[in-house]
Parts: sequence; C-alpha cells; structure tokens
Amino acid sequence: MESPVFEEIDPASDCDCPGCVHWRRVLPHSRSGRTGAHPAARLQALGGARAGGTPMALALAAVASAALGAGHAVPAAAASYGPHRPGIPAGDEPDSPQGDTAPLHGLDGRPGKPSVAPKPTAITRSEIIDRARTWVAAKVPYSMSAYWPDGYRQDCSGYVSMAWKLPGNEWTGSLTQYGERISKEELQPGDILLFHNASDPENGSHVTIFGGWADSTHTHYIAYEQTRPHTRRQSIPYAYWNNSDRYVPYRYKGVTPEEPAPEPDSGLPGAPAGTPYPGAAYFGPGANNTYVTQLGRMLVARGAGGSYASGPGPRWTDADRRATRAFQLAQGWKGADADGLPGPRTWELLATGKGKDVKGGAAGPPPASHGVPGYPGRAMFRPGADNTYITQLGRQLVRKGFGRFYSVGPGPRWGEADRRAVEAFQRTQGWRGGAADGYPGPETWRRLFS
Repeated sequence: MESPVFEEIDPASDCDCPGCVHWRRVLPHSRSGRTGAHPAARLQALGGARAGGTPMALALAAVASAALGAGHAVPAAAASYGPHRPGIPAGDEPDSPQGDTAPLHGLDGRPGKPSVAPKPTAITRSEIIDRARTWVAAKVPYSMSAYWPDGYRQDCSGYVSMAWKLPGNEWTGSLTQYGERISKEELQPGDILLFHNASDPENGSHVTIFGGWADSTHTHYIAYEQTRPHTRRQSIPYAYWNNSDRYVPYRYKGVTPEEPAPEPDSGLPGAPAGTPYPGAAYFGPGANNTYVTQLGRMLVARGAGGSYASGPGPRWTDADRRATRAFQLAQGWKGADADGLPGPRTWELLATGKGKDVKGGAAGPPPASHGVPGYPGRAMFRPGADNTYITQLGRQLVRKGFGRFYSVGPGPRWGEADRRAVEAFQRTQGWRGGAADGYPGPETWRRLFS
C-alpha cells in the first residue's frame, strides 16, 4: 500500500502566548509562517536585518501589536474544544492530523517508507491496556512530528502502534495490516476502532483503543485515545462523537488467546486451580468479561455472597466491588489495600483458597473515606462508573436544588449531567478552578449530605 502525500502541518506549539495562538490560527498551512521560531524572535530578526531600519521595526511592531492586542480574546476564539466535552473538538471533525509511516524515533525529518507487516508480536490484552495507560498517566502531548522517549510518534496512530508494541510508527492507512476486522459484539479491551478517510486522510481519520463497555446497553465505551491536548481515557459514545458509522473495529493479530471461562464444578468453585491474575484492566467500571464472573464465583465461595442480589455475572457492578472489599477487609487490610478492586494478592488468595473467609456473608459496613461517613471514594465517580452511589448523589443534588441539569434520572451511570450538577454545587460553596471540577471529593460529599 502506498503511503499518502501529506501537506506538512506543524504540531501545536507549547507556547500559549497570544502571539503564538494568533499565528497558529491565521497561518495553519503557510510555509512562510512556520519558521520554527517564536513570533517575537522572527520580528526581532526581521527588524535587525535592515540597517537603520526604524520604519521597518515600527511597521513590524505594529503588526505584532495587532496580533497581540487582542489580549485574551484571541485565545478564546481559537480554542478548539468545547467546555463540556474536554478533549473533543468543537468542529465537525476530530482535529487529528497524523504523521507518515516511520520507524521508531523517526528519521530526522525524512519520510518513512511504507511498512510491510512482519509476523505479529505476541501480546496480552492486559499488556495492551497497561501500555496505553502509561501515556494517559504521563499526559503525553499530542504531536504529529514529535516522538516520546519510548520511540513512538505522539499522534493517534503512533499511540496505537505503541500500545500494540508494533516495530514502527504506523498511520491509519496501514494499521489494518496488523489487525483483523471484527464485529461490535466481538470487541474486547485492547481492540481498536478505526476511521481511515482514504480520499482525504487528514480530514477526520482517527483511531481509538477500546477499553471496555461503559454501560450494559453498549452505547458508550471507555476509550483510550491520543488527541489534543494530550492522551486521555474517557467514556465516549459508540463509535465516536462524529462519523460514528465510519469507524471499524479491528483486533491485533498478535493478541494471545485468553484463558477459557471457568467451569462451575472445576476445583475451587468458580476458578480452575492455578488460574493466573489477568491484570487490573479486566476489573472496575466498564469491565465486561469472564474474569469478572470468575472473581464473583470465588468470592461467593469465600462467604461474600451477601453482596450479590443476583449473579455473579460478567459485567462489573458495585456488588463485585463490595464483595471484593469484604474479602479484603477479612484479611485485615485497610485503606488502599481494601479498595474493592482485585489486585494480584487478592486474586492469589482467592484462586488458591488461602486467606480468611468473609464471616456472615455480608459485605461489611458501609464504605467511608477520608473520615467522611458514607463517602465511597473517588473511584465511584468517573466516566464509565455504574453504581448505586451515583444514584444516591444525583438524588441528593436534586433535593438541594440542582435538578435542572437532569433531563432524565438521576440514575446509576455517571454522566455529564451528574458532573455539571456537582460543579454547580461546588461553585455555590465559593470554590473555583480545580476545586470545582464536578467530581465529588470527601468535602463535597460531606457538605452535600450534611
């Protein structure tokens, strides 16, 4: 496959001064406007190039003044993201130009040759998600020409190349040679959703990494994606905010087979002996897989069945979290060690039949955090979360006079209405900035329910 000829577009500058914002807005494709230097440096160089050039310097100063005189108005006009959808372009297309096919770390600006897909490297789904999370944690800035220290290009297709552990940096037109097309029903963590606009690759082409379903109706999913301003993980509509019908699911050919679903009568109830820990990516809000069922069966066998009204089943619910936490508390663990999410040690004790059983079959006392009774912790309120605490929060917000943000509900799945209602409440407390981010911390919870 021949790689396309792209018109080069510089990545967004790290400088947020009005001058840089202005030049990025008015000269996005002009070679004359992309010397690589700061606007102030260009003006200084031009002004000094003319001996006795006072008129030139004054003229250039006037241009600079016009560019910078807009003050804060220019950056506001040039902002490309809506206020209620962080990271989502305000226009009709996901503003995501990408670089050409290239080896790791690039070739000093020279274009890479079209790649020929080698034999896929074996990799597990949990490893793919773990690799994707490293960029989320580092908030890797978006760029179509810069390369992160791991060697991968900092755009959407470079991000997938990194997560899939490919030998080089691919683009949306070449990723398909490493994958096989699948259906929506077959999607599992580590697969991708790809839109390649063959007629105009820079107009809408984009790719995201599927991290699991965010709801039981499969209308939203957890997406790991590289987009401006940096890598993010969030719940988005299937398949994307726009061009949804043009995104195609693909699975990396090198994904190793998963462990088979456990048989109810094999060894320890719900778990074959020696089943290895599959990884944190398989548990938590949005997870829907056989390991969640396996975990639930092991927990029921260890006395935590009182947490389940029905099931256990493959979709992660608050019942799984409460049952896991009950087992962790039974081991005498506290704090982060008893957060309700199974780590390697929790899984090992359950799979081997070691450790202490849960007494009485209950899930333990109502959760509390930071000394605030009833506050379940920040993990319960984030994109993809689905639990009773969100319903409890929403109903209390309605009682406090913030119901105008809900067109329906409140309900158990975290949504933008919940975030905006919480933000409005926080602002009534006189909080601003990061203190009014729309996510309930212990102090927000204490004041809301006091």
